[in-house]
Amino acid sequence: MKNTNIRTYLALFILGIFALSFFSCAQQSSTDSPSQATSLKPTKRITIWHWMTDREDIFNELAKRYEALTGIRVIFELYAPSDAYSQKVRAAAQAETLPDIYGILADKRDFAAFARAGHVMNLSEEMNKDNAEWSKRFFSKALSVNEFLTGNEFSVEPGIYAVPIDVMNIQMIYNKNLFKQAGLDPDRPPQTWEEFIEAGRKLKEAGIQGLVSGWGEIWMIDCFASNYAFNIMGEEKVFATIKGDVPYTDLDWVKVFSIFEQLTQEGLLASGVVTMVNKTAEQNFSNERAAFTFNGSWCVNVYSGMNPNLEYGIMLPPKISKSYPMRIWGGAGSSFMVNGRSLNKTEAVEFLKWLTEEEQQIYLSRETNNLPSNKNCLSGIPKVLSEFAKRMNLVTHPNIWPVQEFPLVIERIDKGIQSIIIGEKTPEELSREVQAIKERELAKVSK
Repeated sequence: MKNTNIRTYLALFILGIFALSFFSCAQQSSTDSPSQATSLKPTKRITIWHWMTDREDIFNELAKRYEALTGIRVIFELYAPSDAYSQKVRAAAQAETLPDIYGILADKRDFAAFARAGHVMNLSEEMNKDNAEWSKRFFSKALSVNEFLTGNEFSVEPGIYAVPIDVMNIQMIYNKNLFKQAGLDPDRPPQTWEEFIEAGRKLKEAGIQGLVSGWGEIWMIDCFASNYAFNIMGEEKVFATIKGDVPYTDLDWVKVFSIFEQLTQEGLLASGVVTMVNKTAEQNFSNERAAFTFNGSWCVNVYSGMNPNLEYGIMLPPKISKSYPMRIWGGAGSSFMVNGRSLNKTEAVEFLKWLTEEEQQIYLSRETNNLPSNKNCLSGIPKVLSEFAKRMNLVTHPNIWPVQEFPLVIERIDKGIQSIIIGEKTPEELSREVQAIKERELAKVSK
């Protein structure tokens, strides 16, 4: 009997040891590695959607650095091309499955719709904490693109709804080697319209094409035309036209449209410019097939990949009028929004604060050749980017204008300019057509 009890106790003891061992192994197998077995706290994750194919590796490197610093895992998910990305974002908004952070590739009207639906967090409170430390980092025009002001036409609660991670502006770029071949000074690009036309004539005599740009993409025509509208008549008159107080048949608008007629008559536009997408224009310029191009600051990265030895300079579009300044399109390049319904809003905001600090901004700028949104780190960026940055004080953009033109009017202007370039329409004819559409659209609103 005694031996039986001893055997029973021994069996129970062994069974207990086995059970403890089994429980310990099961607990350890539920973690990624034995070293993590002592912690039951799950890793916090932030998911970010983006479309920027050239930054995938760079974003992933930043994610590693942030996880090492904070323990929070950041997952960048790439969806490209941009059209496919936009469709995915729209579908996710409808299904309420947007990630913690994402970008919206759309105009201000669509941006406003996302904000009103609660898909975008109003970041004003965070931006203005601690004496507005966060908001003060940025170029003011970069924040303006992502801001809705009091009384805005979209009925969005006033505030800043996105964080710019870089900025951009669109100017003219010229090829220094081709300038030399035509006997032009590579260190002194034309400043006035007269000088530009004269330089174009010398280039033509040397057998060199003048201006190439992706004017098959009508938004780029819109950009070029609005630059000269501001220069010729000033922003007050431009905005008065959009309001409907000044007609497009006004002589100043005819003068804007006539610019494209003159470029055509002088033979300064590259062949096929009205059907050319911007990527093709970038290839032509990088291969030194044209002396001038009209492009954005993102071209620095593009040209470095296409032709690392390309020698070029940056210049403002040459002025026609001395009465008003030349305005150029610019502002936020790429921006990230925080999902207003995310369960990780606090962590998402903290990550974006970190991403826009000087160290990360300099790293992004050097690796991607884009202008940083943090204005305090310009000394650490490549010289050619600094040339773009110098003119951020001149930028404007339709998304920050106090009034918005009807889409049909914009389309008629841009496609009409294409018709002027190919000789199918005169500036006067276009001005009358645009005004007729404008009046129809105004009549619809007044009903």
